[in-house]
Amino acid sequence: MKLSSYSVSDIGRLRKQNQDYVFTSEVPVGSLPDLFIVADGMGGHKAGEYASKCAVETLVAQVNMSRDRGNVRVISRAIREANRRVRMKALSDDNYFGMGTTLVVASIDEDGLCVANVGDSRLYLISGGEMRQITTDHSLVEEMVQMGELERKSARTHPDKNIITRAVGVMDEVDVDFFEVEELLVGDIILMCSDGLSNMLEDREMQGIVEGEGTLKEKAERLVAAANMNGGRDNITVILVRVDR
Repeated sequence: MKLSSYSVSDIGRLRKQNQDYVFTSEVPVGSLPDLFIVADGMGGHKAGEYASKCAVETLVAQVNMSRDRGNVRVISRAIREANRRVRMKALSDDNYFGMGTTLVVASIDEDGLCVANVGDSRLYLISGGEMRQITTDHSLVEEMVQMGELERKSARTHPDKNIITRAVGVMDEVDVDFFEVEELLVGDIILMCSDGLSNMLEDREMQGIVEGEGTLKEKAERLVAAANMNGGRDNITVILVRVDR
């Protein structure tokens, strides 16, 4: 399967640091045919920045060293090691206590799309004129929506939107959700993003930009510009991956 991709990470309009971290590889990483990661760190001064960078670099290193087979097994073990590394640093240095990071990880092969998720960074699939969110947010407002306490349309602007219920590095063990899409079609586009994008734009706005004219680079940069135009209250990270054949 041939892929094209483009990634961008922007500090936004209000933050002093970019605590997001992004990794993309269209070529094999270890036994994985390709690898795409978005992480959104949280914590005090530089702690969130450290958490996201440490988690992604650890994950990539573990995938490279892994002798396992199977995308889910490889990614799962790598995320557990990333959790251990971030957790150890948080417990050993008061300056990093309480830090953590979201992770959304994707790998694509002939069998389809494999996605791992911890937190509220997201992966969407745009296919056949429709855009659907593949991941499920680990957040307080998502739990409220699932319990019928909050309407979906109100979730994006809820004052507790940024409270996440699961993160890498916060607990000794991490619970990872996996999702699979068994068939991808030529022309399908995968959008991965931190909540700095999804909190600033409605799904239909993102879909309109992704399905519009231009290269992946132009579309990704338009997404960032639109998020900043709507307030840019957080760091904004975007990966676009297109299935070419």
